[in-house]
Amino acid sequence: MKRLYALLAATLLLASSLSAQQRYTTRSASIDFFSDAPLEDISAKNTTVTAAVDLLSQQMAFVATMKEFVFPDGLMQAHFNENFVESEKFPRATFSGRLLGIPEGGMPAVGIVPVEVDGDLTIHGVKRHVRVPGTLELVDKQLVAKAKFAVAPADYKIDIPSLIKEHIAKSVDITVYAVCAPQIAPPVSQQQPTPPARP
Repeated sequence: MKRLYALLAATLLLASSLSAQQRYTTRSASIDFFSDAPLEDISAKNTTVTAAVDLLSQQMAFVATMKEFVFPDGLMQAHFNENFVESEKFPRATFSGRLLGIPEGGMPAVGIVPVEVDGDLTIHGVKRHVRVPGTLELVDKQLVAKAKFAVAPADYKIDIPSLIKEHIAKSVDITVYAVCAPQIAPPVSQQQPTPPARP
């Protein structure tokens, strides 16, 4: 997981100290999903999601380990991992994309900013382009990101057994909540020197 987190951070975050003032990360974002179905409501929560946001480049990424989704029922959790999302074969869900709607002057010190997130969501080995609404807010120097949207398992080739298919909702409501801490630029003595320009 540490290697994955480092790769995510390296992919998103720029090297300059100016950009460092705009970087926010967490390893404890949460993703909840809920399906209101005639046969049985399905819900789960994952509180170990890695997230990174770079306000300067307006990029955002999330990585969720599928086996970290906790269900109220152990049997349901086993079916989810073994039969539905095949966690051994597809261990992670990922999102990588851009934030749309950040004010030109940057995030205000107070207030909720409505944004849209545009990018690629990969679940069960299937990548799809999505565009969903969300909000950003600075609270005590931390960046709070929220989003809610629906996902259709069929879009990600998640097969539901025919015996229960008619009793399960065709879409699942996803709620994302992340409180990301700012990343501090390293001291000048630790920063990599800029190579001289070639003549």
